[in-house]
Amino acid sequence: MAILAKIRRMYFRDKLSLREITRQTGLSRNTIRTWLRDEGAVEPGYPKRQPPPGLLDAYREQLDSWLHTDSHRPKRDRRTAKALFLLLQARGYRGGYGRVAHHIKHWRVSDAKPTRKAFVPMQFAPGEAFQFDWSCEYAVIGGVRKRLEVSHMKLAHSRAFWVVAYPMQSHEMLFDAHARSLAAFGGVPRRGIYDNMKTAVDKVGKGKERTVNARFQAMCSHYLFEPDFCNRAAGWEKGIVEKNVQDRRRQIWHAVAQRHWASLEELNAWLAEECRAAWSHMHHPDWPLLTVADVLEQEQPHLMPNPKAFDGYVEHLARVSATSLIFMQRNRYSVPTEYAHRVVSVRVYPDVLVVVHDDRVVVSHVRSFERHQVFYDWQHYIPAIQRKPGALRNGAPFNDMPLPLIQLKKHLLKHEGGDRVMAQVLAAVPEHGLEAVLVSVELALESGRPSAEHVLNVLARLKSSSLPAPLVPGSWTLEEESLANVERYDLWRSPFDAQEVSHVD
Repeated sequence: MAILAKIRRMYFRDKLSLREITRQTGLSRNTIRTWLRDEGAVEPGYPKRQPPPGLLDAYREQLDSWLHTDSHRPKRDRRTAKALFLLLQARGYRGGYGRVAHHIKHWRVSDAKPTRKAFVPMQFAPGEAFQFDWSCEYAVIGGVRKRLEVSHMKLAHSRAFWVVAYPMQSHEMLFDAHARSLAAFGGVPRRGIYDNMKTAVDKVGKGKERTVNARFQAMCSHYLFEPDFCNRAAGWEKGIVEKNVQDRRRQIWHAVAQRHWASLEELNAWLAEECRAAWSHMHHPDWPLLTVADVLEQEQPHLMPNPKAFDGYVEHLARVSATSLIFMQRNRYSVPTEYAHRVVSVRVYPDVLVVVHDDRVVVSHVRSFERHQVFYDWQHYIPAIQRKPGALRNGAPFNDMPLPLIQLKKHLLKHEGGDRVMAQVLAAVPEHGLEAVLVSVELALESGRPSAEHVLNVLARLKSSSLPAPLVPGSWTLEEESLANVERYDLWRSPFDAQEVSHVD
């Protein structure tokens, strides 16, 4: 409609002749005359040029179906054109990648084209800065598909990167990610570049004003680097690590999603190997003749020495319940019964929970990220059953005892007073050790009539046999036999006794 409106303005408003309009537009006089006579005329529509039939036509419907399915997924989970091309090849497609990529491109931009922006390239001196960011990924761990928070740290000069997976984003995970990454780099840069993540920034002020979290500031002081936070919605200020998130998702994490992992530790060990291997074969973007490992070797002398790992725990106060349990992050953990109803300090690490009271470590538990779980240590309840032996019958913590103790408990509880006898046996565990008690219980069970006296007797004999034997010099021999000489007795007599008659006579 644009050219038709232009012709009508030129003829009716500007009073130009048909010859002049023809000269300016390049259209024929008959076409112009026809459009001017018909007030309802419209510009003719030309059919789109159709590509010649090819090998892709038989697979076009399947490819469109995949693209439609990916359009409903998060952007990070969408398959690339290369991945879709490989899927088509597996179904028998024998054409080239160019035709598939051309079709995918036109399909994706059919609705709207993305807005493109211009950015300024950045350059960093050796040892000047690193950039840090998180990404959300998925992996099958222990047979269950789980959401993981993956830390990405990348040196701005050498482009060496380190990737670690965690169950969540929290302070203790953040501190552990820094400790692992800086140890892998072999030093600490002078500056760290972050976005305004909640684990680092408590409040975002005007401009560059930030209220930095106290624990995060303590970590920065430990490693002696200066934190630098980006402006709001300015991810390009740490574009190096932003691109690293995309590259690792396409390269490393694509292989992670294809495998099943027994544990998170196994996954992180594999990620560490892949990161180091990538340094050796990836070329540096500024110096294509050098690998990332080569540039990292040149940058390491400019890094600050790496101190010992920051003790990155998060401390919480918890009150021990009447059942000697503490509640922490939707799970319950046992502590010794002597601390019941007391307030203790719980230090949360990425993999363990450490309970502290009066600056003394009480107990540590392996941390669980499941919900509504209870973790007992049956030895914590031994003092309680000395006063309440009846709790042995249905006590939940004692279901986790070693098998010999469970067998002994079943045997003793069949008889009257067996709970008190079992309590006497368990009382020997803190004094003599679990291993010695288990051996004694096994020997008592073999006899067929175990009892507390039997177990304690066997335990006493085991302890006595374990004492070192006295040293007896078996190689000494008598070389000169002593002679009997009673006259030596007179040498010890007092002067008063010397007046008496000699006893020898």
